[in-house]
Amino acid sequence: MAPYESDDNTPAGEAEDVRDGRRTAARYVVPAAVVGVAAATIGLVPAFAGSGDPDLPEISAQQLMEKIAESDVQQMSGTVKISTDLGLPNLGGLQDSLASGALSQGAGDKDGSAADPSSKLLELASGTHTLRVAADGDNKQKLSLIEKAAEYSVIRNGDDVWAYDSASNQAYHTTGAGDRHGSTAAPEDVPATPKDFAEEALKAGDKTTSVTVDGTAQVAGRDAYKLLIRPKQSGTTVGAISIAVDARTGMPLKFTLTPASGGAAVVDVGFTEVSFARPAASTFDFTPPKGTKVTQGDEMKGHEGKAQPKGMPKGMEKGAEGTGPKTIGEGWNAIAVFDSGSKGGVPSGAASDGGAAAGFLGSLGDQVKGKFGSGTVFSTRLVNALMTDDGKVYVGAVTKDALVKAADAAK
Repeated sequence: MAPYESDDNTPAGEAEDVRDGRRTAARYVVPAAVVGVAAATIGLVPAFAGSGDPDLPEISAQQLMEKIAESDVQQMSGTVKISTDLGLPNLGGLQDSLASGALSQGAGDKDGSAADPSSKLLELASGTHTLRVAADGDNKQKLSLIEKAAEYSVIRNGDDVWAYDSASNQAYHTTGAGDRHGSTAAPEDVPATPKDFAEEALKAGDKTTSVTVDGTAQVAGRDAYKLLIRPKQSGTTVGAISIAVDARTGMPLKFTLTPASGGAAVVDVGFTEVSFARPAASTFDFTPPKGTKVTQGDEMKGHEGKAQPKGMPKGMEKGAEGTGPKTIGEGWNAIAVFDSGSKGGVPSGAASDGGAAAGFLGSLGDQVKGKFGSGTVFSTRLVNALMTDDGKVYVGAVTKDALVKAADAAK
């Protein structure tokens, strides 16, 4: 990892200390799941916040990054509003047309539980949702998804993880939460709060990114600095990332990712209420209500502990030779490449329904041609994927043209 760029001329040793601090900061994790956001690489460009409302002391981008890294909030609770607008097509027609359920999640059927976080919390991948979160140290967290007539909660208390879906009156329970490899519902797997998203964006550092301080703001009644992250590279679908950082604690309070194409944010996650007082111990207690159907985590061993929806097309989680995807490019233009294990541009798991899935998936994409041959590009406002007719898949937060060029170069 390259040292951070800065006019402050931070010595290499100090820069390493900053990066070590970032890896150990933020000891609490709130369990949840949401579609992944491309992790940014950071090259610091000094700037100062000295204007705006509220009026806060000047701070450089380097100092603000250090403040985030040093943040060690152990107790908190609050309400988070999360909005995601990836521009995904409505898949209701696909689910209706595929009576076999080849691409359905299978939540609540004989093979799983409607309360299993690995499928239930995928709802956060689209639309606007309200979450209530609480944490007390490393081993006590709670997240509740508040719906119109129901509530879904994931509670971690020590090694125990409970998930409860009031709509279906089903619960999911697993132990060994401290071992991510021993639990299909490990809370650490994916981000849900502004801090979770910020940590993903601040994992590495090189010269592909500009980072500045963009004034101040108030979030959930708290004074905050705004950190602005912009790609220096062309060809990425990411426009900018804005992170509002609590001026006192250094904890990110709001995360907003806007696309290069403009318009509404792709991901907007922020606290509307927040408290740093210790939550009541009872917050993390859970006993299934009478009549609740409880699924134990060890009953899911037949699924090999995979935290992916039932019916995920074969070959999508690994390359054809059993290896993970390779990466081409760097920074914001990084593209993951793997083999779907199928010819004709349709994952093998989607071909068993007699062609209905293939036809539907084809209608969602744009047909393209190049030196690589032909294929289909499936687009969202952030992440695009090219599936070639020979089974190769190229995925990244890059434009359609960048995917085609990558496929041509790899030919």
